Amino acid sequence: MHAAPDLLPPPPLPRRAAQELSYGALPEVLGYHLRRAQVALFKHYSRSVAAQTGLTPGLLGMLQVIAANPGLAQSRLAEAMGVDRSTIVKVVDQLEARGLIVREPSPSDKRSHCLRLTAAGAAELPRMQRLMRRHEDEFAQPLSADERRTLIELLARLHERCEGEFDAAARQRG
Repeated sequence: MHAAPDLLPPPPLPRRAAQELSYGALPEVLGYHLRRAQVALFKHYSRSVAAQTGLTPGLLGMLQVIAANPGLAQSRLAEAMGVDRSTIVKVVDQLEARGLIVREPSPSDKRSHCLRLTAAGAAELPRMQRLMRRHEDEFAQPLSADERRTLIELLARLHERCEGEFDAAARQRG
């Protein structure tokens, strides 16, 4: 019988690509960190809220706005959420198919639709809000309450300024 040849030791494991990868100037760029935080937030949301509700952050956000504004015009929802009319139709179709909202003809404009929660939507929304709050609390756990408030205020200041500039530019074109 032949003795088994000595086995060579396995080659060393390669270092993680992230350790070797340079991000250049990105770590100094606000947009880079906002995007990384958004991706992390959406992953956490997917594992926590979406896993139990089946709703994306956008769908749940729109449901919140509809609940807070019964009879809201579909076109006004699109404007408030910063999406085009074709996108809002798809969103409304999804929420309506789930039995969470109804779309009704506007009493003042026959070309428009008004949105409101169904009884099932109103019954389900508090559970969804609890899940959303738990997700937010878990995700923001590394921040103190003051830091969280400050971060929200700073982000709001950035997007409100941008929206104001966009609105001004649209008025100049229009």
